[in-house]
Amino acid sequence: MSAVSAEAVSGKVRDRDGDRTGAGAGAEDGGAVAAPLAPGARMLPALAAVYRAQLSRARVARIPLLFVATFQSVGIMVMMRGVVDGGAEARSVVAGSSVLVVAFVALNLLAQYFGQLRAGGGLDYYATLPVPPAAVVLGAAGAYASFTAPGTLVTAVVGSVLFKLPMAHLWVLAAVIPVSGAALAGLGAALGLLAPRQELATLGGQLGMSAALLLGVLPAAHMPAPVAFARDLLPSTYGVEAFARSFDAHPDWLLVAADLGVCAAVGVVSLAVATWAYRRAAVR
Repeated sequence: MSAVSAEAVSGKVRDRDGDRTGAGAGAEDGGAVAAPLAPGARMLPALAAVYRAQLSRARVARIPLLFVATFQSVGIMVMMRGVVDGGAEARSVVAGSSVLVVAFVALNLLAQYFGQLRAGGGLDYYATLPVPPAAVVLGAAGAYASFTAPGTLVTAVVGSVLFKLPMAHLWVLAAVIPVSGAALAGLGAALGLLAPRQELATLGGQLGMSAALLLGVLPAAHMPAPVAFARDLLPSTYGVEAFARSFDAHPDWLLVAADLGVCAAVGVVSLAVATWAYRRAAVR
């Protein structure tokens, strides 16, 4: 016979004070023994993991939509070529059409994505992961913004050829895409997470993209004062202005940097609001 007692097998081991410990105590009390949770992931590794996952997903599911966004922007420039010959108006059309690709993907599609994620319970999955909320928002926003780079570059090159604009400073897009993408992606994520219904998130994304189209592509010189004021409130406007200035023969780089700085500051604020909206939606 075994020398192990039945009490030891059942896990009912008493300590010196007479309290029961071990797995049997939790089972007899009617509750399960809580296992220690794994430590939370650090911000940068978690952000990189979410970014890679979202970028891979975007490449598979969003390539046709990126083609549509690029084709739409090129079509707008072809249409505007009939009424705009050159000068400052041509620069505004090309710059606005290029940033419109960012607005279509980073604002419109991201608003729809987070709206769908919230409506379908997908936020519950992210809430169970040991990653900071900011990593989820920043990773998704960064992936969608990065995804716009090819379409934006193609639109800028086609527009420069179409309107006979210099292409020596197209490298400015390397700064315009991240800051405009951050501002618009943060706005899109916030719209998707704060909208009470998925349909409203889609509507908000569509309206935001339409605002970027009307206020960013059309030349600002002929806009009425209230419309010009609304244009100044749109985050992508400063990215458009920065890119448009780069087409000058001798660009004012201080003004370009100032426009990019404003756009970057709006991006920080919009991403912070989106992170707060994610926390709010994930605990409901």
